[in-house]
Amino acid sequence: FTARFYKIIHHVEKFQSLTTNELERLLDTKITIEPEATESQNTGAGSEALVFGNNGVVVKARTANQRKMVDAINKNDILFAIGPAGTGKTYTAVALAVRALKNKEIKRIILTRPAVEAGENLGFLPGDLKEKIDPYLRPLYDALDDMIPPEKLKTYLENRTIEVAPLAFMRGRTLDNCFVILDEAQNTTDMQIKMFLTRMGPSAKFIVTGDVTQIDLPKKQQSGLQTALRILTDIKGIDIIYLNGDDVVRHKLVKAILKAYGDIQ
Repeated sequence: FTARFYKIIHHVEKFQSLTTNELERLLDTKITIEPEATESQNTGAGSEALVFGNNGVVVKARTANQRKMVDAINKNDILFAIGPAGTGKTYTAVALAVRALKNKEIKRIILTRPAVEAGENLGFLPGDLKEKIDPYLRPLYDALDDMIPPEKLKTYLENRTIEVAPLAFMRGRTLDNCFVILDEAQNTTDMQIKMFLTRMGPSAKFIVTGDVTQIDLPKKQQSGLQTALRILTDIKGIDIIYLNGDDVVRHKLVKAILKAYGDIQ
């Protein structure tokens, strides 16, 4: 048994995948998979499991409001997920996008963020454009790293099946047959979020995430996210889910810290 086990480990490390046929060959036995154990069943509607991440980790909606996000995007084309840090809004959104790609519901994933945050200006940062923008996009890469094998993710990024780019790069485009996530939307202006939302093609899904307690725009600048939440509430096909302290999935101290700072009640 031990020898066969290490053969499987070696195979997965080398090829970053393991099909049923390959497992049968390695074990020299027939494997029967019950219908409810298949990925398409487990990641379908009504299941908490979204995708099977690296090392067999099941990525799923873990809280009531995260599950509301899953239901909402199944029924609507635009979803706003609003809540403080640590509530899993971005991670859940990326998992939903990866699920849609794996299930061939869309052809591409586009992840975007405003590129200027926390008072820093790209013009004063060292390095070329990619080096300048990657730190702002790192949380999106981190989520992808958990859900897609490294070599496959590298291929997806190279052939643009998955695109991670600053919000300014969306201007003038029509985003169709894709799943698009705008993260940190509280740092958009009215013009920027309007520009983003009107890029939507007929076969696209959009998720907009943000935390209205962490706006990094100049003090006199109105957050485009706040405007959008006010004027788009009653439009059919758009849903808004608010996450709170009960949804914090980081270290237990994060919830206490957020409460102390007044970000959550």
